[in-house]
Amino acid sequence: MTRARCAAWLAGLWAGLLWAIALVGAPAAFAVATSEMAGRIAGRMFAQEAYLALALSMVLALLLRSRARAAAAAGTGSVLSADMLLALGALLCTVAGYFALQPMFAAARAGQGSWSFATLHGVSMSLYGLKALLVSVLAWRLAPQ
Repeated sequence: MTRARCAAWLAGLWAGLLWAIALVGAPAAFAVATSEMAGRIAGRMFAQEAYLALALSMVLALLLRSRARAAAAAGTGSVLSADMLLALGALLCTVAGYFALQPMFAAARAGQGSWSFATLHGVSMSLYGLKALLVSVLAWRLAPQ
């Protein structure tokens, strides 16, 4: 399997995972469990996805970097390609949306901190949605023509 096909496959798999969690997993948890239990289930899914996202974004960035270097050497592109920016943007959304906000959620539940739980949830959802969009666009761009 070539690096380009591997990158396309990984991006497509990641995009599918993001949309499955958002459109199937989390809503299903809230449909069948108590609000507290569903929140714990959804939180666990998002935690697992966040750690997987760290690995996938780094692997994709490395795979895309070799393509970008080749394009830059041929004079047809930059070493910082649009595809690499999409992968790095998804990484940034993961770090900000999960790893930076997660400690703030615990404080908000305890009534501490300057942000409410609802505000944090909205910011987190927005960053997750942006990540899903970035990864979907990356998968689309990497798909064989």
